[in-house]
Order: sequence, then structure tokens, then C-alpha cells
Amino acid sequence: MVPQPVLAVMLLFPITEKSKATPIGEVDMSSDAYFVKQTIGNACGTVAIVHALANNKDEIKFIDGKHFVHFMEKTIDLSPEKRAEFLESDTDMGSAHEDSAQKGQTQAPSADEKVNTHFVAFVCKNNKLYEMNGSCDGPIFHQDTTPETLLQDAVVVVKKFMERDPTEVNFTLMALSKQSD
Repeated sequence: MVPQPVLAVMLLFPITEKSKATPIGEVDMSSDAYFVKQTIGNACGTVAIVHALANNKDEIKFIDGKHFVHFMEKTIDLSPEKRAEFLESDTDMGSAHEDSAQKGQTQAPSADEKVNTHFVAFVCKNNKLYEMNGSCDGPIFHQDTTPETLLQDAVVVVKKFMERDPTEVNFTLMALSKQSD
């Protein structure tokens, strides 16, 4: 039922003692996936969207002159930490984050408010499935994948997230799909 192809999968999951204690996958610092550290409090959704879009820049037609194109041009050759610094000071991206947060169905938490959920993105880069979690040091490799099997392979990893704390039911999964030409 999900339109294909799927370019990225975003997961919102609960942060619990069990989920923090059991890491899944290995950080791959050699990956050429676009990765940005999350240094802004409660911006994991924005960081997940940046990961989803940036790692699919060849598949998505961005509008020239818009702030995401500018952000990518300025950060493409930077380290994940320098990208985070740029994101912190980028008023256009900050405005977009605030605008979308205020238009949501629930009130967005302040940057310093303690929340118990976290967004990550799953992307296919060079036929490898990476979890893009801005609170980690780099892309987390899970398994081989293809653009055609990204959704199914990401679901396998999401089930592992869920198995860490079987009593927890607060998981949300979203797919970024490309409209057929």
C-alpha cells in the first residue's frame, strides 16, 4: 500500500532504559552517506528529515534558490559536527523547523524540554541500509539493501527496535516515497 519507490523511512520510537541499553547495528565512519550530528535539543525530527532528503538529493527535484538547496550547497563538504554548527546558525532552516513544529497536531516541545521519543531515518546508500541517528557519531550500518527493498529491510530493523522493549507500543513509521514520473 506504500507508494514505490521508497527513498527513506523515518521512525519515531520511545526512549526507554531497555532501548538505550541495547544498541542495534554498528557505526560506519567510512560511509559516504550524508550525516549531520544533532546538537539542537528536540530537533531530531528535523535532523531525520535532513538525513532523508540529503541522502536522496539525486532522486528529488529541489527548487533552486530555496533554503534546503542552500543548506546542502554550504554543508556537503563539511564534517558531521560542522554541519551541526551550520544548522544551529542557519536562520532559514531554523524558521522552517519552527514553522513546521507549530503546524503539527500537538504542541512542539521547547528545545530544552525532556522528551521520551526520538526520530531516526533509514536510507539506502551504496546498497547498504543505514540508520541515520543524529545522536550517534555517524551512520549506523544494519545490512545490505537495495532501493527496491529499502522499506522491507527497514521494517526488519524496526522490529528489532520493538523487540528491545516488547511492552512499549508507541512506534510510528513514515515513508518518503517518490512520485512516479
